[in-house]
Order: sequence, then C-alpha cells, then structure tokens
Amino acid sequence: MKLRTRVVGALMAGALMGAAGLAHAATDEDISAPGPLGLLKGTLTRAGNNAPVMLILPGSGPTDRDGNNPLGVKAATYKLLAEGLAAQGISSVRVDKRGLFASLAAVANGDSVTVDNYVQDTRNWMTSIQKQTGAHCVWLMGHSEGGLIALATAADNPAQICGVVLVATSGRRANDLLKAQMAKTPLSSQVNRIVDALASGQQVDVSAEPPRLRAMFRPSIQGFWISAFSYDPTDLIAKIKLPVLIMQGERDLQVGVEDAQKLKAADPAAKLVLLPDTNHVLKTVSSDIPRENLATYADPNLPLAPGVVDSIAGFIKKTP
Repeated sequence: MKLRTRVVGALMAGALMGAAGLAHAATDEDISAPGPLGLLKGTLTRAGNNAPVMLILPGSGPTDRDGNNPLGVKAATYKLLAEGLAAQGISSVRVDKRGLFASLAAVANGDSVTVDNYVQDTRNWMTSIQKQTGAHCVWLMGHSEGGLIALATAADNPAQICGVVLVATSGRRANDLLKAQMAKTPLSSQVNRIVDALASGQQVDVSAEPPRLRAMFRPSIQGFWISAFSYDPTDLIAKIKLPVLIMQGERDLQVGVEDAQKLKAADPAAKLVLLPDTNHVLKTVSSDIPRENLATYADPNLPLAPGVVDSIAGFIKKTP
C-alpha cells in the first residue's frame, strides 16, 4: 500500500508539473524561407500557441543557426538563447545564412552577398514565420553584424516587425569598427589602407598581403565589405519608429559600450541595457584578459550571462 501510494503520488506530482509547464513547453521544428536558387533553412523553437516570435539574425562570417562557426566559435549562443526564451514563453527562429550550412543551395556562392541581399532574406523569413506560426508580427534580434541587418530591414518600418533587439551591435560604420578592432595588431596600417579603399567603393588587389588579410579581404567578399561600409547604424536607427532594445556586454572585446551609447543617442526612445561581466558571445567573464575572454567562445556548456534572456524577454513582454 505504501509503495502504491508513493507511485501514485509521484505520478500526480509529475502530472501537475507537466500541466504547470505546458504553456512554455518548447518544441523544435524545421522551417524554411525562399532564397534566390533554393530554400533558406532554420529551426523554429515554439514556446506554445500564440507566443511572440523572435527571428535571430546571426553575426558575421560562417556563423550557423546555433551561433557557432568552423573558425573556433562553439558557444552555442543562439541555441541557448532560443531555449531560454522558450522557457519564458517566447518562440524564436534561428537560421543558416544563404550559401552556408543547410542553406547552401540558396545561392551558387555564399560569398557573393550584400547587406541588401540579407535584408531581402530577412523579409522572406518574416513572411514564412508568419505563415507557419500565425504571428501578427515578428521581433527582429540582430547579434553583432546581424544588428546591422536588423536595422537596415527595420528602417522602412514594415508592419511585419513588432520591434528590434540589438545585441552587441556597432554604433559605427563597419569600416570604422573594423579599423578599431585591428588597431592594436601589426597589420593595422595595411587594414586601414584596404578598408579605406573599399569604403570608397574600390576593389583592392590583396594578392601580396599577409595570409590573414588575403582571407579577410578576398576578392569574392569585397562586394559585401563595400556594401556593409556604406551603412551608418546611427542613421538607420534614427529612422525606426518601432520599439528598440539595445543590449551590450561591458566586457565585449569586439563591440564596445560606446557603440551602444551611440545607438541610444541616435534613438533616445530606445531602451539601453548594459550587462556587467558579459562578453561578445553573451557569456560571463570576470577579466579583460583576451585569452580568458576568448576561451568562453569555445565552450557550449557555459550558460548565457545573467540578464541576457531576462532583458530580452522582459522587453518583449512589456511592449504593447
């Protein structure tokens, strides 16, 4: 009798816990959007019926839908974010960029891309998300370079967008940011020369440059650099008439607090959240030593820093 009582009690407790968490029970499913030659692919993490939906726009380079890339980043930032948001009742979509990973067939060459191409993909994603979820509008979250794509997409204030979340997003033109990031390296003078030429719209012969610069500015992606350098984030955010959250880690080695402050100054109505001891991949770090900061980029087992999920979820839930 005692055993049966314990079993029944355990089953009842499990049922109650299941019922309590039912509204925020997350499920993953495939989702796609049209690309120029083939489908763009992503993952929809559902938090339940009628939940708000956020589209996560990834950062620069070959970054996949989970926030990882083959250059050593394994932090799984977007996957962790999707899981955290789902636990708070917010659905999300994370995607592979055109020409990369599961979206490889969307274009013949993933290097041949511009900001405008990514903006069109973002619009296609929002349409697909609305069809698959029934959402009235979609929240855009851009991380790092993805923030520029979010800004460029939202600058026309399309009705599809509920609001914009900018995470580790530069408040400077990409050419100025890149020069600042490389300023303390032995290659800074070469970088400045190449970047200045690209920013003026000129292609650059990099065949005689060091291997790192030949890869960074290879001819196939110079069109993207020229495109990206033409956008001023502060001009874009000033045009947006939607709710905007600017979130910045205070120990970010790639984008600084000053960038967040520039964005805030250009859009005084935006909400600014600064997260202490938080780096570019949204993990907790307690030191400014680059080696220790960058070590977190390769650890998917580290949770997101405190305040990351809560800040985004709170902003979405409090916005009418």
